[in-house]
Amino acid sequence: MTLSDTLATGLGEYQIGPKIRALRVKKGLGQTQLGEHTGLSAALLSKIERGQLFPTLPTLLRIAMVFGVGLDFFFQDSDQKRLLVVTRGKDRMRLPNVPGAAAPSFYFESLDFPAADRKMDAYFAQFPASAAPSEPHEHVGTELIYVIAGKLLVRCDLRDTVLAQGDAMHFDSTAPHSYHGCEPDGATAIVVALRAG
Repeated sequence: MTLSDTLATGLGEYQIGPKIRALRVKKGLGQTQLGEHTGLSAALLSKIERGQLFPTLPTLLRIAMVFGVGLDFFFQDSDQKRLLVVTRGKDRMRLPNVPGAAAPSFYFESLDFPAADRKMDAYFAQFPASAAPSEPHEHVGTELIYVIAGKLLVRCDLRDTVLAQGDAMHFDSTAPHSYHGCEPDGATAIVVALRAG
């Protein structure tokens, strides 16, 4: 179905494509990688980012959930802020740390994806004991991990720390860090990454 000029102009004012591109670049993902996370083709994502195609709401929601933002992110001015959001368990999407991996090192669910302009990212994470440790990664800011159940080995700046149920760890996330669920049960945890600035 072809959009009328009026509808196309109205949707174009929201700059949905450029907002998606900005999120993708900020996350360091290529269009192919984003496609693996969303199940969408790189060609389709390219058309959306260039404003040649407007995504349907289900398509936009799939993209939004990868970046941990709500649909409202794409339909509001940057100076509008939400004071309170509720994230229902049934609305969260469980994602592997590496798209398409046969045995991911961990699975994560965004706990605050509907919140616009947030200063942190909060996740519920599951670390299977049978999985290999995650690859070391780093990002600007600080991170807090709170273990809900099981045991989790955190390697930060080549130093290993085992966290048990009820333990918490706060560290500078610019240091290379990785996670590994310990035998026999792995671990579940809340992970909060605070952005710098």
